[in-house]
Amino acid sequence: MIACMLIHGYTGGPYEIEPLSNFLKEETSWHIEVPTLPGHGRKLALKNVSHKKWINAAENSLKQLLTKYDEVYLIGFSMGGMIASYLAAKYKVDKLVLLASARKYLSFKQLVLDIRQVCFDGLKGNIKKNKLYIQYKKKLGGVPFKANLEFLKLVKFTKPYLKEIDSNVLIAQGQKDGMVPYKTAYYLDKEINSEEKEVVFFERSRHLICLGEDKDTLNQMIYNFLTREVAHP
Repeated sequence: MIACMLIHGYTGGPYEIEPLSNFLKEETSWHIEVPTLPGHGRKLALKNVSHKKWINAAENSLKQLLTKYDEVYLIGFSMGGMIASYLAAKYKVDKLVLLASARKYLSFKQLVLDIRQVCFDGLKGNIKKNKLYIQYKKKLGGVPFKANLEFLKLVKFTKPYLKEIDSNVLIAQGQKDGMVPYKTAYYLDKEINSEEKEVVFFERSRHLICLGEDKDTLNQMIYNFLTREVAHP
């Protein structure tokens, strides 16, 4: 029996990865687990939540799956990718998928282009049609400064564990990502020592890669990676 756990990103929720989780539910008979990290979800409550609580919540969910299922796959998006990496290093995880993982963060070059487009649409009166503005306007002002520090602590804490991963890994990254620079995929590829690694870039995708224009291709690619037989020497 197989279980697959998907971990969402910072200030997000299961909705960020819903097209992928729904696709896997439809295409497989696996148990699909999508925990909501403390303080996250549609309504954010991040005032007094630490990075340790985020990690512990995901870890507790994984430990339960490991006792019930023969194989467990982990998929992590953004901050969830760093949590998934830490868990894959600590426990036996059969396959690992990292989506726009926050090994590094803030691509200033892409961010400037995105802000410029938001301003341009604002001047033309099309601001309500700008997808980036819609996605992030609810979060502005709703995230305490301390929570941002906890996010940074999480990245710092989990980063050293990358070199201890030996699961088969698929790394996917959007080239138009304004939050995580696309070159982050190269850092992950270099630091993770797994024998089986794949790195894929999506030209049209921004940070919310599971909700982007390439989502159908991404879903199929992840499915193919997870269902492929592991080649033994």
